[in-house]
Amino acid sequence: MKAAVFEGVGKPLSIQDVPRPAAEPNELVVKVDYCGVCGTDLHATREGLTTAAEGQILGHEYVGKIVEVGPEALGDWQVGDRVCSLPFIACGTCDACHAGRPYECQNKKVSGVDAQGAYAEYVAAGGQETIKLPDDLDSQAAALIEPLAVGLHAVRMADVQPGSRVLVIGAGPIGLTVALWARFYGAASVVVSERADSRAALAQKMGATAVMRPAADTDAETLAAQYAELTGGAPEVIFECVGAPGLLQQCIEMAGHGGQIVPVGVCEQPDAIMPMLGLFKELRIQFAIAYTMDDFQTAMSALAEQRIDVQPMITDIVTLDELPAAFEALRTPQDQCKVLIKID
Repeated sequence: MKAAVFEGVGKPLSIQDVPRPAAEPNELVVKVDYCGVCGTDLHATREGLTTAAEGQILGHEYVGKIVEVGPEALGDWQVGDRVCSLPFIACGTCDACHAGRPYECQNKKVSGVDAQGAYAEYVAAGGQETIKLPDDLDSQAAALIEPLAVGLHAVRMADVQPGSRVLVIGAGPIGLTVALWARFYGAASVVVSERADSRAALAQKMGATAVMRPAADTDAETLAAQYAELTGGAPEVIFECVGAPGLLQQCIEMAGHGGQIVPVGVCEQPDAIMPMLGLFKELRIQFAIAYTMDDFQTAMSALAEQRIDVQPMITDIVTLDELPAAFEALRTPQDQCKVLIKID
């Protein structure tokens, strides 16, 4: 099969012919229709804590059709079923697996991380971690179920309530899905802070009630004043969806008394905060990562019922052969938001 292969830091992805995966007893093999490019894929191709091994096929945001069913795969699966999958191939027997939280399984494999991913014509998936898609759910939209589940999980972890004042820092794909779900759950004010023109415009299409446009040197006090002018008070929940050093401290400075900060962006570098200010404000910091099976199913149902719309996020669709150049372009993004790979 054809796949885009990581060959090392500083090298573009390489389009190669590699063996097609075969289903382990508890697995499915899926013919990929679309796969999204995720920020964590970019992280994995640079030097850092999450650098991928050479030879890794990245990609975990995919939708496709089953072509092979392992003899012990859980579920009533048939060849031809159209599906998406959590990227975890878990043991299926531990408490976390039984509770629908395969991310917590200590024996899991992760597609695109330590198992081959979906920047390829075929990918292996766990039978228990796969969801059948409704026939009328658009495949491009379905390819965004994974980032939608990330945003949904963060909003659920924050327990956003109707009428809440919310601040989302960063209007990348995850920030946008957080904004969308915050509005879905009834937040009265969802203000997105974003520097890039194109992403600021997208934020307004994806649920933001207002957008703040900070400069690189805008301090927390100025941002807090702008937020209060827009909403009438301090943010009750702040989602940090960038993952840059310094932003967690900025969130602490902007938060109102008793507020909650939810770091969602992946920060791979050491950071420093002043705990005393958070102590005086009695703040809560709730980290959020990944999702549960219920998050995936909820995101899929909301899409299928047309209760949410993700189409504005899809800015680019490329072929597998075009992926290496498109992937490199995302290192210094211009107008791109969610890039989908269409697998022929």
